[in-house]
Amino acid sequence: MNTERQIWRTLKERRVLSSLAVLFTLSIGILIGTLVSRGVRAAQQTGCCLGAAQLELPAPQQLSTIFSKISKDVAPAVVNINTESSMRPSSRRQRGGENQGPGQVPPGADPFDLFDRFFNQGPFSIEPPDLKQRSLGSGMVVDPKGYILTNNHVVSRATKIKVKILDDPKLYDAKVVGADSETDIAVIKIEADHPLKSVKVGNSNGLNVGDWVLAIGSPFGLEETVTAGIVSAKGRDIDSSRQFQKFIQTDAAINPGNSGGPLLNMAGEVIGINTAIATGTGTYAGVGFALPSNIATQVYNQIVKSGKVTRGSIGVSFQEDPEQSPILLRSLGTDHGVVITSVQPDGPAAKAGLKQGDVITSVEGEPINKGDDLVSKVAETPVGQSVDVQYMRDKKELVAKLIIEDRAKVFADRLGAGEEQESAQPEGTDVKFGISIQNITPDVAGRLGITENKGVLVTSVDPDSFAEDIGLLRGDVIVQVNHEAVNKVDDVLRIQKSLKSGSDVVFLVQRTQLGQTSSQYLAGTLP
Repeated sequence: MNTERQIWRTLKERRVLSSLAVLFTLSIGILIGTLVSRGVRAAQQTGCCLGAAQLELPAPQQLSTIFSKISKDVAPAVVNINTESSMRPSSRRQRGGENQGPGQVPPGADPFDLFDRFFNQGPFSIEPPDLKQRSLGSGMVVDPKGYILTNNHVVSRATKIKVKILDDPKLYDAKVVGADSETDIAVIKIEADHPLKSVKVGNSNGLNVGDWVLAIGSPFGLEETVTAGIVSAKGRDIDSSRQFQKFIQTDAAINPGNSGGPLLNMAGEVIGINTAIATGTGTYAGVGFALPSNIATQVYNQIVKSGKVTRGSIGVSFQEDPEQSPILLRSLGTDHGVVITSVQPDGPAAKAGLKQGDVITSVEGEPINKGDDLVSKVAETPVGQSVDVQYMRDKKELVAKLIIEDRAKVFADRLGAGEEQESAQPEGTDVKFGISIQNITPDVAGRLGITENKGVLVTSVDPDSFAEDIGLLRGDVIVQVNHEAVNKVDDVLRIQKSLKSGSDVVFLVQRTQLGQTSSQYLAGTLP
């Protein structure tokens, strides 16, 4: 009996020991798991085990600090320009931004007024017999002696020019030293009894799209207003009639009154002259244009040296259309060059025998691939110097020697040529290009100011047609089709019979806009 009790006690003790062993083992496992879990979380938080770098805060320098420093340094050299001009009522020209509200372009006005080039403030007075116009603009002192750079349109036609300098109670009288309408740059001068604070001019070629810029000026007469933005684009061409203007586009706020003020880089250097805005209302719409400092500097240096700007010219007009140029050039037997649309009478090109339809391919051995190549090469050549011009005619290479002449004299008769084109009669003959045309009668020729029996008049253009796609407009006068002369409707009907789908078609048209008539080539491939 005792033996059985002993055995039972032994078994019971072993069970207790086993349970204690199990509990001990579980406790140790839980403890280890807890420690490991905490270690992993700590490692994740510190990054010590994952190779992650510690984050560091930058120094507390802000862009606003840079902006304020530039503003403080440059603002004393930016001036407010007030002008007053008088004009007879008969000579008053309607323009958007003057008497119809900024940017509102009346029928027959210059479409470029959409860029509100004049930035005038306030309406004309209505005092007979003269109309007084007061305008506001901006400028910048570029020489401590009182020389100020601004836009030509700020001071053109002004009878009085007053300049206000920051923190100077005196209102200075200014005189125009010289101006250049081609780039819209003017230089004025004031007489001060002390050296003036001047701006530092930078190199606009160093600009990149996306760079920060500041604009300073007097929008709406609010002096020393600073706005910030970026460079949106470079080399922007907004007016094809002005060959020497390639603008910096910016979204820095520019409004009426900013015109002539500086556009600055983050070094506080002037890299542009605020000149125009694209707007439908006459105020800031996010797109402004500044003339690059490199162009302005060249103009300024000529003006202060001789009082005027002289550029070379060979006396030709041309057109550029990236979509149509390959077809047009191919039809003339070349793959590059500039097609002459008109030759100025008695100009260097006319004297050397160049004609409409010739393709200038090089000047002095330098290839000409676009209009800018030709303009810059000729303009920088001294007046009186001879140059060799290589060109194509009837698919043959020829060379002419031309004497460079003063552009202002060569194109002296360009302004005020003819009256504004009137509406054409709607009747006409339909042709396959998607247009209606009619012969030019003496009555039509007289009203349009064109030569009778030369060309046919486009009376309508079908929407979504081939003609619309290549840019033909109602009122155009077609004088050539595929380089064949057109004098009457029958000529067009005859030429079109030989054309099939896929044929290249080149029109030479005369177009009258804003009282000026120009020749243009329009080209495309028939669908």
